[in-house]
Amino acid sequence: MLLRSTPRHLHLHLRLRLLSTAAAAALATPAPPPCPTEWTEAPVSSVRPATADSSLFHVSLDLSSRVDLLASHVAAGQFLPFRLPSAPYPIFLAISSSPPASAAGLAKSFDFLVKRLPGTPSARLCDLRPGDLVHVGGSVVGRGFEVGRIADARDVLVFATGSGISPIRSLIESGFGENKHTDVSLFYGVRNLQRMAYQERFSNWESRGIKIIPVLSRPDDQWTGERGYVQNAFSRMNKAVNPSSMGAILCGHKQMSEEITRALVADGMSKDRILTNF
Repeated sequence: MLLRSTPRHLHLHLRLRLLSTAAAAALATPAPPPCPTEWTEAPVSSVRPATADSSLFHVSLDLSSRVDLLASHVAAGQFLPFRLPSAPYPIFLAISSSPPASAAGLAKSFDFLVKRLPGTPSARLCDLRPGDLVHVGGSVVGRGFEVGRIADARDVLVFATGSGISPIRSLIESGFGENKHTDVSLFYGVRNLQRMAYQERFSNWESRGIKIIPVLSRPDDQWTGERGYVQNAFSRMNKAVNPSSMGAILCGHKQMSEEITRALVADGMSKDRILTNF
């Protein structure tokens, strides 16, 4: 029998499925950080390439006159909103410098790792010079990495890709991983070594107890380390996951975060032990 139209009960069933799917997608999509109600100006103190191919830049802001803004940075992984000329919306950049251990230890600046993708608002930051003024939010936003949720972990897996390494630097240099009872492994994925930021900091990070596993998706012939994507490198290691004693921290490409999360949850890890900074 050939149906010329969908029966009414099937219409209802399909509609409920679509609504259910849309609701699930809305719940799975992280809400953007709230736009600030207060803006201030800050001078750029430093702009320089962070990678050999200049695809990423170090950008620092002088905030010596904004102690209140400096003090609002309380957790690694938090963001600072930027309002740039001609940009239709604010952009939110993760702070790469570490939050102060105490009020007495306030720094004088915020550091950022900025992707220089032509035509994007963030690329304009990379063309600024020391002394240029930028509009930024009056306070830091976001909850950052809620590391208290995995305070009991004996093994922590950290996955970062591209500029996602920026808040991971903040996390490591704020003291995360220095607990001798916790093993921390950092899987850091980029296209090639020319696009890998913070290589000059690796020895310091390793001295803090971080095991660094660089993963290159398009390396040259001399590369003898891990190849492909970080999720593939992790699966090849076949590391046993103990759900009760492990934690994970993700920052970077959406596909990477989704695939790693699925793999860890399939191995029994609770999503509550998988941290992101949004």
